[in-house]
Amino acid sequence: MPGENLSRDEARERAALLSVDGYDVSLDVRSAVGDDTADGPRTFRSVTTIRFRCAEPGASSFADLIAPSVTAVSLNGRDLDPGEVFDGCRIALDDLAAENELVVDAQCAYSRTGEGLHRFVDPEDGEVYLYTQYEPADSRRVFANFEQPDLKAPFRFEVRAPEGWTVWSNGAGELADGRWRFAETKPISTYITCVVAGPYHYVTDSYSRVLADGTTLDIPLGAMCRKGLAPHFDSDDVFLVTKQGLDFFHDHFDYPYPFGKYDQAFVPEYNLGAMENPGLVTFREEFIFRGKVTQASYEGRANVILHEMAHMWFGDLVTMEWWDDLWLKESFADFMGAFALVGATRFKDGWITFANRRKAWAYRADQLPSTHPITADIRDLQDAKLNFDGITYAKGASVLKQLVAYVGQDAFLEGARRYFKRNAYGNTRLGDLLSVLEETSGRDMATWSRAWLQTAGVNSLTPQVLLAADGRVDELAVVQEAAESHPELRPHRVAVGLYRRSADGSLARYARADVDVDGPRTVVAELAGAEAPELVLVNDDDLTYCKIRFDETSLETLRGGLGDLTDPLARALCWSALWNMTRDALLPARDFVDLVLRFAGRESGIGVLQMLHAWANSALVNYVAPEWRPVGERLLAEGALRELRSAEPGSERQLAWARFLATVASGAEELGLLRGLLDGTAKIDGLDVDQELRWAFLQPLTAHGVADEGMLAAELARDNTASGKRHQVRCLAARPSAAVKAQAWAQLVESDALSNALVEATLAGFAQPSQRELLAPYAEKYFAAIERVWRERSIQIAMHVVEGLFPSLQHSRATLDATDAWLAAHEDAAPALRRLVLEARDDLARGLRGQACDAGAAG
Repeated sequence: MPGENLSRDEARERAALLSVDGYDVSLDVRSAVGDDTADGPRTFRSVTTIRFRCAEPGASSFADLIAPSVTAVSLNGRDLDPGEVFDGCRIALDDLAAENELVVDAQCAYSRTGEGLHRFVDPEDGEVYLYTQYEPADSRRVFANFEQPDLKAPFRFEVRAPEGWTVWSNGAGELADGRWRFAETKPISTYITCVVAGPYHYVTDSYSRVLADGTTLDIPLGAMCRKGLAPHFDSDDVFLVTKQGLDFFHDHFDYPYPFGKYDQAFVPEYNLGAMENPGLVTFREEFIFRGKVTQASYEGRANVILHEMAHMWFGDLVTMEWWDDLWLKESFADFMGAFALVGATRFKDGWITFANRRKAWAYRADQLPSTHPITADIRDLQDAKLNFDGITYAKGASVLKQLVAYVGQDAFLEGARRYFKRNAYGNTRLGDLLSVLEETSGRDMATWSRAWLQTAGVNSLTPQVLLAADGRVDELAVVQEAAESHPELRPHRVAVGLYRRSADGSLARYARADVDVDGPRTVVAELAGAEAPELVLVNDDDLTYCKIRFDETSLETLRGGLGDLTDPLARALCWSALWNMTRDALLPARDFVDLVLRFAGRESGIGVLQMLHAWANSALVNYVAPEWRPVGERLLAEGALRELRSAEPGSERQLAWARFLATVASGAEELGLLRGLLDGTAKIDGLDVDQELRWAFLQPLTAHGVADEGMLAAELARDNTASGKRHQVRCLAARPSAAVKAQAWAQLVESDALSNALVEATLAGFAQPSQRELLAPYAEKYFAAIERVWRERSIQIAMHVVEGLFPSLQHSRATLDATDAWLAAHEDAAPALRRLVLEARDDLARGLRGQACDAGAAG
């Protein structure tokens, strides 16, 4: 991997020297079908012509290409020796002219890792499907190019494909003389070009809008998936959200969608949630639901559709110059996804999901040793790969929500409109956006940027309440704190809410004040004289990005009546705050489990409920004292079973509790019920045990030795699909056997035969919380193997393996010491590898602190 890296300095030097006029890319993928037994990588022919200019004639530079072999290279009509100019990653270009034409004829490799041109063979019918995925720098695995975001250019693609296939790319295409030819794109970056090819199931629709100048904008819409998923494909809902999003962004951006058609491809074995290729957005096919799911899943899909659509403007039309400013696209898309979700679709509680789910990702990332400012220091492509994280996405979006409150929504949107018009098809840095926001808002954006974009860490806000002799509030203040490692105290625009019980027992807000928190202590003068509160909620309505803390009275109120809070957003914020306190070892994990057991059943928001299930399980696995863990396992399983049986038949809540039971089941009663639900000897009224739920039930049965390999083989015969194969592989690796673990380890570490999706499935099965003793020998093996894994595997697979095999279930000082020893002995290891290990080490240390807190509660 180091030879494939590209530094920021190299990219800047090349951008100063070169400008690109256009690409012609011809791919021949007819080799995608046929015999799979040949030795060596399966390859396809890639011929690229690049027209570019050089500011300093006579200078040298390089083009990027990762390929098994290069057949021919021609520069300005002069044939170059591929053996001399191509090193496997780069093509050396010497003695450049003012105007140049480079032609590269290469044999590129199909991917099984989701990087480059991924080839998937459907086990259900043997059909082959292709798609590309490039971000941040994998288009060079498919065609020769200048792989950096600021060397934009128009692209013309041509593809020869097997007979009967359809091919799609960013522009509109047509088949003639055995070749698919596509319209030239607008100037775009290499990483958002795209090709999808195969016998995909494809449906169409259209969008039309009359623009402000009286002209009509017509956008052809398309959506596709594998043929095997076609019976489950609810394309009508995908198109509904798509049209709602296009309306919303046209209403607010005043810049017509600039890329012609709008196709959306749901593809197999995808590493990401989705990718914003203009005109051809790609999604993971798990967004096509094979079984019954809750509305939270539909909301999540809608959010991703809108997130990628926002990228058409933030990221595709206007692109960051280098990956330092990745937030200029990802933070904005994350914010705009939620903004449009609430403003344009049926999912009006989108901000609750944002507060509860997305911010949880941000809070975790912002407390890791690898935390960084939203505008990050990205030295090279490996840094960039790891920076698609909770800081860049969720914290960035949270900060933008704070920015909207700071400058006002109208000024924010007007700034966006000017930003698009001034920088269309160009590249920008932080200052380009801040300058237009200063124009539209009149605010000092430099000060705001220094506090929010250029410093790391999360502040905590805690209320202090002093009562007067008459029992009313004498003084209410907000205390702001920061971690020693990141001491910045930021300005926060917050709402402070006061809550008391009503006659009917409900807990409702009776007073609220908006205040600018600045510095270590801010008095909220507007609330002096109010009736004494039972609960003070700082950051009510979720206006800023911070960790909420509680005074003692408020915490006791929540312990006794969290479920009595009537406002769903306030309730979600309290749950999030209590979870942060658990992770920070300020609340015993068993107390959090108790709160979930007592109040989760009353939670009205299905997305919040499912998040509580995930947190409760994490508390049990990572934060409760080991000696209490068996008690916690029994209590959660009993609670899940109780709620499942009492839930309304056929309801979302019933399904959510059934899935949670599958996560925590360990005793004979619940495992027996799951076995009975599979073989038909048990029944719960209204619960439809569809194929996806069957696999969910098989997971704990396999991990606890109730289901064997024969049962899994029979289930795969029942569901002989790509999804079924992934589920079977996961369950096979979950079996409680030393031989099974050794085989899974060998498949992950000693071989590269598994595709990316099956690597993920094997990792998910390998590490079972109930098998800590069985997994203990692999802690030492892990530290002996990870450098070789990092060196030999693609970065995507290496990341999966390094993260997934870390001995996180071995909660002991010895594991922490072994991690520290590896870090001390490998200071010269790849920075991205060290980052992954440091992050895992921090999670482990946090778990040990949480367990100590929980053990103290028992004493």
